[in-house]
Amino acid sequence: MNDSNEAKKVIVVDLQMPFFSIVVLMVKWALASIPAIIILAVIFSLVSGLMGGLLFPRI
Repeated sequence: MNDSNEAKKVIVVDLQMPFFSIVVLMVKWALASIPAIIILAVIFSLVSGLMGGLLFPRI
């Protein structure tokens, strides 16, 4: 019998998708990236503020 834990390789040869569906998908990706960019900016500003405060404290 086949082992169910065995890795199987798949090669996709062709993918047929209407152009409008691809455009809608890319717009959804762009809209979904906006909150991700905001979250990353907040994290970056907090980390850089913390590092700036630790490395260059005010006298």
